[in-house]
Amino acid sequence: MTGSDVTREGVRGARPGREAPTGKHGRRRRGRGERSMVPDAEFSSYYGRPVLNKPTWKPLDIAGYLYLGGLAGGSSLLAAGAQLTGRPALARVAKLGAAGAISLSLAALVHDLGRPSRFLNMLRVLKPTSPMSVGSWLLAGYAPLTMAAAATDVAGRHRLVGSAATVSAAVLGPAVATYTAVLLSDTAVPAWHAGYRELPFVFAGSGATAAAGLALLAVEPGQTGPARRLAALGTAAELGGFQLMKHRMGGLLSEPYEQGRAHTLLRTAEVLTAGGTALAALGDRGPRRVLAALAGAALLTGSAALRFGVFRAGVASAEDPKYTVVPQRERANAAAAADGPPPVP
Repeated sequence: MTGSDVTREGVRGARPGREAPTGKHGRRRRGRGERSMVPDAEFSSYYGRPVLNKPTWKPLDIAGYLYLGGLAGGSSLLAAGAQLTGRPALARVAKLGAAGAISLSLAALVHDLGRPSRFLNMLRVLKPTSPMSVGSWLLAGYAPLTMAAAATDVAGRHRLVGSAATVSAAVLGPAVATYTAVLLSDTAVPAWHAGYRELPFVFAGSGATAAAGLALLAVEPGQTGPARRLAALGTAAELGGFQLMKHRMGGLLSEPYEQGRAHTLLRTAEVLTAGGTALAALGDRGPRRVLAALAGAALLTGSAALRFGVFRAGVASAEDPKYTVVPQRERANAAAAADGPPPVP
């Protein structure tokens, strides 16, 4: 083969300044006796350059947007549970956390878009097949609910309205925590798209651990029982789902999660999340307030590290053409093998 080629080991034989290969000329007999009327395409990079344009999103804005959305969604669930079980201090912190996190998340999104009008333009239509369109409407409905729940709790007035807003925000909370995973998976970025089955569960677990971390950090240990249980469930979903995702993706497509800055962030997330959950389980022993604060800080930081790590892994996979080209070639070869040999004349 002339020109550059993309293999599992990277780009091989790139020749800048030369013509890019366009395929094998000639015709090949296919199944059922027909002949192809166009040359067979060769999978290769264009002069060794990326096949995909890498995401142009600002890392701090969008990774922060992913993280804060998860924190808000998890906090809304925790607020409703705390209110129903008679834990007012935990409910107040969770309500304030949800309102503050979603406000900052929207601010990060608008900052990345450049102008607030661009976010408002996304509300002009509702397109159910577009995760971005659905997510925009979801945020537009969810944010006012969290603010109403927090405001009525702090003011001590209109408790019926506040209770309705708290429950409604809790209903939308899981979608807010996970729709960003669907949004990432709906792109052509290999490391995100290949994890479309498990990534929502990973983000749901990450949002739960973040919400639990905030509660453990800010609430007296006597009321944090639901937060400790939420931390355990979230850790199982986050770490278990992430390992399952990498296993199903296979060795090649999981590489971006195992290399460079993304690997450092994701390994840090694993250690902090598991360690924070272990410390939270000891909340009824020893210096409870110190342990709870350490556990909360570890869980909050671990959740943030996971979101930033996933973001960086996706960008890295878009920059290297092998993560796009090699899986395409393998699928094409498998399809050709399934067709079988051409019939004997």
